Amino acid sequence: MQPEVRCVVDCANVLGEVPLWDVTEQALYWVDIEGKRLHRLMPVSGKVDVWEMPERISSFALRERGGLVVAFASGLAFLDLPTMRIDWIARPEAHLPGNRFNEGKVDRKGRLWAGTMDDSLANHTAGLYRLDPDLTLTKVLGDIGISNCFIWSRANDRFWFADTLDKQVFTFDYDHEAGTIANRTLFTDTAGLGYGPDGGTIDDEGFIWIAMWDGWKVSRFAPDGRLDREIVLPVSRPTSCMFGGPDLATLYVTSAVWDTTPEDLKAQPQAGGLFAIDAGVRGLPEPRFAG
Repeated sequence: MQPEVRCVVDCANVLGEVPLWDVTEQALYWVDIEGKRLHRLMPVSGKVDVWEMPERISSFALRERGGLVVAFASGLAFLDLPTMRIDWIARPEAHLPGNRFNEGKVDRKGRLWAGTMDDSLANHTAGLYRLDPDLTLTKVLGDIGISNCFIWSRANDRFWFADTLDKQVFTFDYDHEAGTIANRTLFTDTAGLGYGPDGGTIDDEGFIWIAMWDGWKVSRFAPDGRLDREIVLPVSRPTSCMFGGPDLATLYVTSAVWDTTPEDLKAQPQAGGLFAIDAGVRGLPEPRFAG
């Protein structure tokens, strides 16, 4: 049965992305990449805070010692929100001005994984990087078009990763201790369907949730790649999803206005909004960066 889909913040993000639930603060953070903004929703009060960024903010994670580690378009940095102080860590693709950082998440060892993309949406010039707590940066994978959908299995033995440019999701064997991936296998392929996989998350049953860009939906997959069910959305371009709320039972979904014509917006006036869904399952708490 189709659950209720509520627009909880009608924010018209140009490119809303990477929702992140802070268990300690009981708040949901997300970004508008093209709007150069970081948002925070306090669901109990409905209060929304917005921070303006000096450049596009693509993804971020909370730190164990406070503050954020951020993938800005041009590189990785620490960010202190009260002071807006930025301490740069690395700009590994400064020699590739056509690329920018995109998706990023922290694994359960406290390491940040962040991927880049070709800003022209045409070439496989991007990479996947791992930032260890000691700030060592390692390139894990290359020849990527658009990095998306960083998900680790509950047992920490598999890693899911999407190249949205190719409209494919892959799964890898994952070495949790070493932070390495191997044996790439195709998980799901949406080529030819008119939509593609964007960001995603995992629930406490081990199933994978993926927002389908241009698909008007989020899809839930079994660990073996079988499509389990889909939730229809009132917007065509959902971008990512994350479980939140006091019991991690609310699925939050970000979305984008991105290149939507005024005529198209008449059919989806809440495009770019933040949505909340009671999906009938719970999620897992997101780890914090240990550095």
